[in-house]
Amino acid sequence: MEKISASPVRGTRDILPEEMRVRDELEHTIAGIYRAHGFSRIETPALENIDLLLGSDGGDNLKMLFTVLKRGNKFKPTADSTPHDLCDQGLRYDLTLPLSRFYAHNADQLESPFKAIQIGNVFRAERPQKGRFRSFKQCDIDIIGDPNVTAEIELINTTATALMAAGFEDFTIKVNDRRLLTQFILQAGFKAEDVGSVCISLDKVDKIGTEGIKKELVEKGYDQAMIDKFVDAVDDVNLDNVGDKVDAPEAVADLKRVVDTITRLAKGRFQIEFDFNLIRGMGYYTGEVFEVRWGDVGYSIAGGGRYDNMIGKYMKQSVPAVGFSIGFERIVGLLMERGIHKQGGAKRVALFHQKNADMVDVIAKADSLRNEGYDVNLIVEKKKVGKQINHCEEQGYAGFMVYGRDTEVRFFEDK
Repeated sequence: MEKISASPVRGTRDILPEEMRVRDELEHTIAGIYRAHGFSRIETPALENIDLLLGSDGGDNLKMLFTVLKRGNKFKPTADSTPHDLCDQGLRYDLTLPLSRFYAHNADQLESPFKAIQIGNVFRAERPQKGRFRSFKQCDIDIIGDPNVTAEIELINTTATALMAAGFEDFTIKVNDRRLLTQFILQAGFKAEDVGSVCISLDKVDKIGTEGIKKELVEKGYDQAMIDKFVDAVDDVNLDNVGDKVDAPEAVADLKRVVDTITRLAKGRFQIEFDFNLIRGMGYYTGEVFEVRWGDVGYSIAGGGRYDNMIGKYMKQSVPAVGFSIGFERIVGLLMERGIHKQGGAKRVALFHQKNADMVDVIAKADSLRNEGYDVNLIVEKKKVGKQINHCEEQGYAGFMVYGRDTEVRFFEDK
Protein backbone atom coordinates (compact mmCIF):
# COMPACT_ATOMS: atom_id res chain seq x y z
CA MET A 1 0.00 0.00 0.00
CA GLU A 2 1.37 3.39 -1.00
CA LYS A 3 2.24 5.61 1.93
CA ILE A 4 -0.19 8.49 2.44
CA SER A 5 1.49 11.87 2.85
CA ALA A 6 1.12 13.48 6.28
CA SER A 7 1.79 16.96 4.88
CA PRO A 8 -1.09 19.46 4.99
CA VAL A 9 -2.85 20.35 1.73
CA ARG A 10 -0.73 22.64 -0.46
CA GLY A 11 -1.36 26.24 0.45
CA THR A 12 -2.39 25.40 4.01
CA ARG A 13 -0.37 24.74 7.15
CA ASP A 14 -0.43 23.22 10.60
CA ILE A 15 -0.19 25.63 13.54
CA LEU A 16 1.95 24.52 16.48
CA PRO A 17 1.15 25.27 20.15
CA GLU A 18 3.62 28.17 20.52
CA GLU A 19 2.04 30.11 17.66
CA MET A 20 -1.46 29.06 18.70
CA ARG A 21 -0.96 30.66 22.09
CA VAL A 22 -0.01 33.92 20.38
CA ARG A 23 -3.03 33.65 18.08
CA ASP A 24 -5.44 32.92 20.94
CA GLU A 25 -4.17 35.85 22.98
CA LEU A 26 -4.23 38.20 19.99
CA GLU A 27 -7.79 37.20 19.10
CA HIS A 28 -8.83 37.67 22.74
CA THR A 29 -7.22 41.13 22.83
CA ILE A 30 -8.75 42.33 19.57
CA ALA A 31 -12.21 40.93 20.32
CA GLY A 32 -12.10 42.55 23.77
CA ILE A 33 -11.39 45.98 22.26
CA TYR A 34 -14.17 45.51 19.72
CA ARG A 35 -16.72 44.55 22.40
CA ALA A 36 -15.67 47.47 24.59
CA HIS A 37 -16.47 49.75 21.63
CA GLY A 38 -20.02 48.42 21.29
CA PHE A 39 -19.61 45.70 18.65
CA SER A 40 -21.25 42.24 18.89
CA ARG A 41 -19.77 39.00 17.59
CA ILE A 42 -21.62 36.90 15.00
CA GLU A 43 -20.73 33.85 12.93
CA THR A 44 -21.69 32.80 9.41
CA PRO A 45 -21.15 29.46 7.59
CA ALA A 46 -17.93 28.90 5.65
CA LEU A 47 -20.14 27.66 2.78
CA GLU A 48 -22.31 30.03 0.74
CA ASN A 49 -24.53 29.51 -2.29
CA ILE A 50 -22.63 29.75 -5.57
CA ASP A 51 -25.10 32.29 -7.01
CA LEU A 52 -24.42 34.65 -4.11
CA LEU A 53 -20.64 34.29 -4.45
CA LEU A 54 -20.55 34.73 -8.24
CA GLY A 55 -23.02 37.61 -8.14
CA SER A 56 -20.79 39.74 -5.91
CA ASP A 57 -18.26 42.43 -6.79
CA GLY A 58 -15.33 40.55 -5.32
CA GLY A 59 -12.87 41.53 -8.06
CA ASP A 60 -10.03 39.09 -8.69
CA ASN A 61 -11.16 36.97 -5.71
CA LEU A 62 -13.93 35.53 -7.88
CA LYS A 63 -11.20 33.86 -9.93
CA MET A 64 -9.98 32.08 -6.80
CA LEU A 65 -13.22 30.52 -5.55
CA PHE A 66 -13.21 27.08 -4.00
CA THR A 67 -16.42 25.55 -5.31
CA VAL A 68 -18.33 22.47 -4.12
CA LEU A 69 -19.82 19.95 -6.57
CA LYS A 70 -23.53 19.25 -6.52
CA ARG A 71 -24.46 15.97 -4.89
CA GLY A 72 -26.84 13.11 -5.60
CA ASN A 73 -29.40 13.58 -8.36
CA LYS A 74 -28.43 17.22 -8.78
CA PHE A 75 -25.02 16.24 -10.17
CA LYS A 76 -25.56 15.66 -13.89
CA PRO A 77 -22.35 16.43 -15.79
CA THR A 78 -22.35 16.74 -19.57
CA ALA A 79 -19.69 17.58 -22.12
CA ASP A 80 -20.91 21.21 -22.15
CA SER A 81 -21.16 21.65 -18.37
CA THR A 82 -19.71 24.81 -16.84
CA PRO A 83 -18.48 25.11 -13.23
CA HIS A 84 -21.74 26.89 -12.44
CA ASP A 85 -23.69 23.90 -13.82
CA LEU A 86 -21.71 21.45 -11.70
CA CYS A 87 -21.42 23.40 -8.45
CA ASP A 88 -24.04 24.86 -6.15
CA GLN A 89 -21.90 26.03 -3.21
CA GLY A 90 -18.53 27.58 -2.54
CA LEU A 91 -16.25 28.60 0.33
CA ARG A 92 -16.38 32.25 1.37
CA TYR A 93 -13.46 34.36 0.10
CA ASP A 94 -14.03 37.17 2.61
CA LEU A 95 -16.33 38.01 5.53
CA THR A 96 -18.09 41.04 4.02
CA LEU A 97 -20.28 39.20 1.52
CA PRO A 98 -21.51 36.64 4.12
CA LEU A 99 -22.21 39.52 6.52
CA SER A 100 -24.38 41.21 3.89
CA ARG A 101 -26.39 38.03 3.40
CA PHE A 102 -26.55 37.54 7.19
CA TYR A 103 -27.97 41.03 7.71
CA ALA A 104 -30.54 40.64 4.94
CA HIS A 105 -31.69 37.35 6.49
CA ASN A 106 -31.74 38.50 10.14
CA ALA A 107 -32.30 42.28 10.02
CA ASP A 108 -35.58 42.15 11.95
CA GLN A 109 -33.75 40.60 14.94
CA LEU A 110 -30.82 43.04 14.97
CA GLU A 111 -30.44 46.52 16.43
CA SER A 112 -29.90 49.44 14.07
CA PRO A 113 -27.31 50.52 13.37
CA PHE A 114 -25.83 47.06 13.80
CA LYS A 115 -22.17 46.79 14.79
CA ALA A 116 -20.75 43.37 13.95
CA ILE A 117 -17.58 41.48 14.88
CA GLN A 118 -16.50 38.60 12.65
CA ILE A 119 -13.38 36.51 13.26
CA GLY A 120 -13.05 33.47 11.03
CA ASN A 121 -11.26 31.69 8.21
CA VAL A 122 -11.73 32.56 4.55
CA PHE A 123 -10.56 30.59 1.53
CA ARG A 124 -8.93 31.62 -1.77
CA ALA A 125 -7.49 29.28 -4.38
CA GLU A 126 -4.50 31.47 -5.11
CA ARG A 127 -0.94 30.43 -5.83
CA PRO A 128 0.74 29.60 -2.51
CA GLN A 129 3.82 31.64 -1.61
CA LYS A 130 5.58 32.97 1.49
CA GLY A 131 3.00 34.62 3.73
CA ARG A 132 0.08 33.70 1.47
CA PHE A 133 -2.16 30.76 2.25
CA ARG A 134 -5.32 29.34 0.76
CA SER A 135 -6.98 29.30 4.17
CA PHE A 136 -6.43 32.22 6.51
CA LYS A 137 -8.16 34.13 9.30
CA GLN A 138 -9.71 37.56 8.97
CA CYS A 139 -10.75 39.84 11.82
CA ASP A 140 -13.53 42.28 10.82
CA ILE A 141 -15.75 44.94 12.32
CA ASP A 142 -18.62 46.52 10.38
CA ILE A 143 -21.29 49.13 11.02
CA ILE A 144 -24.51 48.51 9.10
CA GLY A 145 -27.31 51.06 8.81
CA ASP A 146 -25.33 54.28 9.43
CA PRO A 147 -24.76 56.53 6.39
CA ASN A 148 -22.84 59.18 8.34
CA VAL A 149 -19.09 59.69 8.22
CA THR A 150 -19.06 59.30 12.00
CA ALA A 151 -19.21 55.53 11.33
CA GLU A 152 -15.89 55.71 9.46
CA ILE A 153 -14.38 57.70 12.32
CA GLU A 154 -15.57 55.14 14.87
CA LEU A 155 -14.26 52.19 12.83
CA ILE A 156 -10.84 53.76 12.29
CA ASN A 157 -10.49 54.70 15.95
CA THR A 158 -11.57 51.23 17.13
CA THR A 159 -9.19 49.45 14.75
CA ALA A 160 -6.30 51.73 15.74
CA THR A 161 -7.01 51.01 19.41
CA ALA A 162 -6.98 47.26 18.73
CA LEU A 163 -3.67 47.47 16.84
CA MET A 164 -2.05 49.42 19.66
CA ALA A 165 -3.34 46.90 22.21
CA ALA A 166 -1.77 44.15 20.07
CA GLY A 167 1.63 45.84 20.35
CA PHE A 168 1.82 48.02 17.23
CA GLU A 169 2.76 51.68 17.39
CA ASP A 170 3.50 54.50 14.97
CA PHE A 171 1.56 52.98 12.08
CA THR A 172 0.03 55.03 9.26
CA ILE A 173 -3.62 54.93 8.21
CA LYS A 174 -4.06 55.84 4.55
CA VAL A 175 -7.48 57.06 3.47
CA ASN A 176 -9.17 57.89 0.15
CA ASP A 177 -12.72 58.05 -1.22
CA ARG A 178 -14.11 56.15 -4.19
CA ARG A 179 -16.45 59.06 -4.89
CA LEU A 180 -13.43 61.30 -5.45
CA LEU A 181 -11.74 58.72 -7.66
CA THR A 182 -14.88 58.14 -9.71
CA GLN A 183 -15.43 61.83 -10.32
CA PHE A 184 -11.75 62.39 -11.15
CA ILE A 185 -11.79 59.52 -13.66
CA LEU A 186 -14.91 60.90 -15.33
CA GLN A 187 -13.40 64.41 -15.45
CA ALA A 188 -10.38 62.91 -17.24
CA GLY A 189 -12.60 61.79 -20.13
CA PHE A 190 -13.31 58.15 -19.27
CA LYS A 191 -16.86 56.80 -19.46
CA ALA A 192 -18.87 55.70 -16.43
CA GLU A 193 -18.58 52.04 -17.45
CA ASP A 194 -14.76 52.44 -17.55
CA VAL A 195 -14.39 53.45 -13.88
CA GLY A 196 -14.08 49.92 -12.50
CA SER A 197 -11.49 48.87 -15.08
CA VAL A 198 -9.41 52.02 -14.51
CA CYS A 199 -9.51 51.49 -10.73
CA ILE A 200 -8.30 47.90 -11.12
CA SER A 201 -5.27 49.16 -13.02
CA LEU A 202 -4.57 52.01 -10.58
CA ASP A 203 -4.68 49.54 -7.69
CA LYS A 204 -1.52 47.90 -9.05
CA VAL A 205 0.69 50.97 -8.61
CA ASP A 206 2.78 49.31 -5.87
CA LYS A 207 3.43 46.29 -8.09
CA ILE A 208 3.94 47.76 -11.57
CA GLY A 209 4.47 51.51 -11.00
CA THR A 210 2.95 54.40 -12.94
CA GLU A 211 4.54 53.35 -16.24
CA GLY A 212 3.09 49.88 -15.81
CA ILE A 213 -0.34 51.38 -15.20
CA LYS A 214 -0.07 53.46 -18.36
CA LYS A 215 0.93 50.41 -20.38
CA GLU A 216 -1.94 48.33 -19.00
CA LEU A 217 -4.52 51.05 -19.73
CA VAL A 218 -3.23 51.38 -23.30
CA GLU A 219 -3.59 47.62 -23.69
CA LYS A 220 -7.20 47.99 -22.55
CA GLY A 221 -7.78 50.30 -25.52
CA TYR A 222 -7.74 53.75 -23.96
CA ASP A 223 -6.14 56.79 -25.62
CA GLN A 224 -2.43 57.20 -24.87
CA ALA A 225 -2.50 60.98 -24.47
CA MET A 226 -5.51 60.85 -22.15
CA ILE A 227 -3.85 58.12 -20.09
CA ASP A 228 -0.57 60.00 -19.70
CA LYS A 229 -2.33 63.16 -18.57
CA PHE A 230 -4.64 61.28 -16.21
CA VAL A 231 -2.03 59.07 -14.47
CA ASP A 232 0.38 61.97 -13.98
CA ALA A 233 -2.45 64.10 -12.57
CA VAL A 234 -3.31 61.47 -9.93
CA ASP A 235 0.06 62.02 -8.24
CA ASP A 236 -0.56 65.77 -8.00
CA VAL A 237 -3.74 65.48 -5.87
CA ASN A 238 -3.30 66.11 -2.14
CA LEU A 239 -5.50 67.02 0.82
CA ASP A 240 -4.97 70.76 0.29
CA ASN A 241 -5.95 70.86 -3.40
CA VAL A 242 -8.36 67.93 -3.76
CA GLY A 243 -11.35 70.28 -3.45
CA ASP A 244 -10.07 72.31 -6.40
CA LYS A 245 -9.21 69.33 -8.60
CA VAL A 246 -12.26 67.13 -7.97
CA ASP A 247 -15.86 68.31 -8.13
CA ALA A 248 -17.24 66.28 -5.21
CA PRO A 249 -17.71 68.69 -2.28
CA GLU A 250 -19.50 66.24 0.06
CA ALA A 251 -16.77 63.61 -0.32
CA VAL A 252 -14.06 66.23 0.20
CA ALA A 253 -15.74 67.50 3.37
CA ASP A 254 -16.12 63.95 4.75
CA LEU A 255 -12.49 63.14 3.97
CA LYS A 256 -11.15 66.25 5.68
CA ARG A 257 -13.34 65.62 8.73
CA VAL A 258 -12.02 62.07 9.06
CA VAL A 259 -8.37 63.12 8.75
CA ASP A 260 -8.77 66.01 11.20
CA THR A 261 -10.72 63.99 13.79
CA ILE A 262 -8.45 60.94 13.73
CA THR A 263 -5.34 63.16 13.88
CA ARG A 264 -6.65 64.67 17.10
CA LEU A 265 -7.64 61.29 18.52
CA ALA A 266 -4.24 59.78 17.66
CA LYS A 267 -2.34 62.26 19.85
CA GLY A 268 0.85 61.42 17.97
CA ARG A 269 0.65 57.65 18.61
CA PHE A 270 -0.05 56.95 14.93
CA GLN A 271 -0.63 58.93 11.75
CA ILE A 272 -3.41 59.32 9.20
CA GLU A 273 -2.88 60.66 5.70
CA PHE A 274 -4.78 61.14 2.44
CA ASP A 275 -3.49 58.95 -0.41
CA PHE A 276 -5.21 59.47 -3.75
CA ASN A 277 -3.49 56.34 -5.11
CA LEU A 278 -5.25 54.15 -2.55
CA ILE A 279 -7.86 52.08 -4.39
CA ARG A 280 -8.57 48.81 -2.50
CA GLY A 281 -9.34 46.03 -4.95
CA MET A 282 -12.94 45.15 -4.11
CA GLY A 283 -15.46 46.43 -6.64
CA TYR A 284 -18.16 46.86 -4.02
CA TYR A 285 -16.63 49.92 -2.31
CA THR A 286 -18.71 53.09 -2.80
CA GLY A 287 -17.19 55.71 -0.48
CA GLU A 288 -14.20 56.09 1.80
CA VAL A 289 -11.56 53.36 1.74
CA PHE A 290 -8.69 52.95 4.20
CA GLU A 291 -5.56 50.91 4.75
CA VAL A 292 -2.98 50.59 7.54
CA ARG A 293 0.77 50.46 6.90
CA TRP A 294 3.39 49.77 9.55
CA GLY A 295 7.17 50.02 9.57
CA ASP A 296 9.14 48.82 6.59
CA VAL A 297 6.84 45.96 5.59
CA GLY A 298 5.68 46.22 2.01
CA TYR A 299 2.06 45.37 2.63
CA SER A 300 -0.95 46.60 4.58
CA ILE A 301 -1.86 45.12 7.96
CA ALA A 302 -5.52 46.26 7.87
CA GLY A 303 -7.96 47.69 5.36
CA GLY A 304 -11.57 48.38 4.57
CA GLY A 305 -14.12 50.87 3.31
CA ARG A 306 -17.75 51.79 2.73
CA TYR A 307 -20.00 49.50 0.66
CA ASP A 308 -23.47 51.05 0.56
CA ASN A 309 -24.84 49.05 -2.36
CA MET A 310 -24.09 45.44 -1.41
CA ILE A 311 -26.78 44.62 1.16
CA GLY A 312 -29.48 46.08 -1.06
CA LYS A 313 -28.92 43.19 -3.49
CA TYR A 314 -30.46 40.84 -0.96
CA MET A 315 -33.18 43.12 0.50
CA LYS A 316 -35.95 45.34 -0.81
CA GLN A 317 -34.13 48.48 0.26
CA SER A 318 -30.55 49.74 0.19
CA VAL A 319 -28.68 49.67 3.51
CA PRO A 320 -25.48 51.70 4.11
CA ALA A 321 -22.50 49.79 5.50
CA VAL A 322 -18.81 50.28 6.23
CA GLY A 323 -16.19 47.85 7.52
CA PHE A 324 -12.55 47.51 8.59
CA SER A 325 -10.58 44.24 8.55
CA ILE A 326 -7.35 43.48 10.43
CA GLY A 327 -4.98 41.15 8.57
CA PHE A 328 -4.79 38.60 11.37
CA GLU A 329 -2.23 36.31 9.72
CA ARG A 330 0.08 39.18 8.87
CA ILE A 331 -0.18 40.57 12.39
CA VAL A 332 0.65 37.20 13.94
CA GLY A 333 3.63 36.77 11.61
CA LEU A 334 5.03 40.19 12.51
CA LEU A 335 4.50 39.68 16.23
CA MET A 336 6.46 36.43 16.16
CA GLU A 337 9.18 37.39 13.65
CA ARG A 338 10.02 40.70 15.31
CA GLY A 339 9.55 39.68 18.91
CA ILE A 340 7.07 42.43 19.69
CA HIS A 341 4.51 40.07 21.16
CA LYS A 342 3.84 40.82 24.81
CA GLN A 343 3.13 37.74 26.88
CA GLY A 344 -0.01 38.12 28.93
CA GLY A 345 -2.77 36.12 30.51
CA ALA A 346 -2.19 33.12 32.75
CA LYS A 347 1.33 31.73 33.28
CA ARG A 348 1.87 28.10 32.23
CA VAL A 349 3.11 25.76 34.93
CA ALA A 350 4.07 22.08 34.77
CA LEU A 351 3.04 19.90 37.73
CA PHE A 352 5.07 16.66 37.76
CA HIS A 353 3.72 13.64 39.64
CA GLN A 354 4.53 9.95 40.06
CA LYS A 355 2.43 7.56 37.98
CA ASN A 356 1.12 5.88 41.14
CA ALA A 357 0.33 9.15 42.95
CA ASP A 358 -3.13 9.77 44.39
CA MET A 359 -4.68 11.67 41.46
CA VAL A 360 -7.38 13.18 43.68
CA ASP A 361 -4.66 15.01 45.62
CA VAL A 362 -2.66 15.83 42.47
CA ILE A 363 -5.67 17.33 40.68
CA ALA A 364 -6.68 19.19 43.86
CA LYS A 365 -3.20 20.78 43.93
CA ALA A 366 -3.47 21.63 40.23
CA ASP A 367 -6.88 23.21 40.78
CA SER A 368 -5.55 25.33 43.65
CA LEU A 369 -2.85 26.66 41.33
CA ARG A 370 -5.44 27.28 38.61
CA ASN A 371 -7.47 29.29 41.09
CA GLU A 372 -4.36 31.43 41.62
CA GLY A 373 -4.36 32.23 37.90
CA TYR A 374 -1.99 29.60 36.47
CA ASP A 375 -2.51 27.29 33.50
CA VAL A 376 -1.42 23.90 34.87
CA ASN A 377 -0.29 20.90 32.83
CA LEU A 378 -0.10 17.54 34.65
CA ILE A 379 2.92 15.46 33.57
CA VAL A 380 3.90 11.98 34.74
CA GLU A 381 7.39 12.15 36.24
CA LYS A 382 10.09 10.05 34.55
CA LYS A 383 13.43 8.87 35.98
CA LYS A 384 15.26 11.88 34.55
CA VAL A 385 12.83 14.57 35.61
CA GLY A 386 15.56 17.16 35.07
CA LYS A 387 15.37 16.61 31.32
CA GLN A 388 11.60 17.02 31.47
CA ILE A 389 11.99 20.28 33.38
CA ASN A 390 14.52 21.59 30.84
CA HIS A 391 12.14 20.69 28.02
CA CYS A 392 9.32 22.62 29.70
CA GLU A 393 11.57 25.67 29.95
CA GLU A 394 12.35 25.37 26.23
CA GLN A 395 8.62 25.19 25.51
CA GLY A 396 7.98 28.50 27.28
CA TYR A 397 6.61 27.39 30.63
CA ALA A 398 6.90 29.96 33.41
CA GLY A 399 7.76 27.37 36.06
CA PHE A 400 7.13 23.94 37.53
CA MET A 401 6.35 21.94 40.66
CA VAL A 402 7.26 18.37 41.55
CA TYR A 403 4.31 16.98 43.52
CA GLY A 404 5.35 15.66 46.95
CA ARG A 405 8.64 17.55 46.86
CA ASP A 406 8.01 21.22 46.13
CA THR A 407 5.72 23.37 48.27
CA GLU A 408 5.38 26.18 45.73
CA VAL A 409 5.92 26.92 42.06
CA ARG A 410 9.58 27.20 41.06
CA PHE A 411 9.95 29.81 38.34
CA PHE A 412 12.62 29.39 35.70
CA GLU A 413 13.92 32.95 36.03
CA ASP A 414 14.61 32.20 39.70
CA LYS A 415 16.85 29.19 38.95
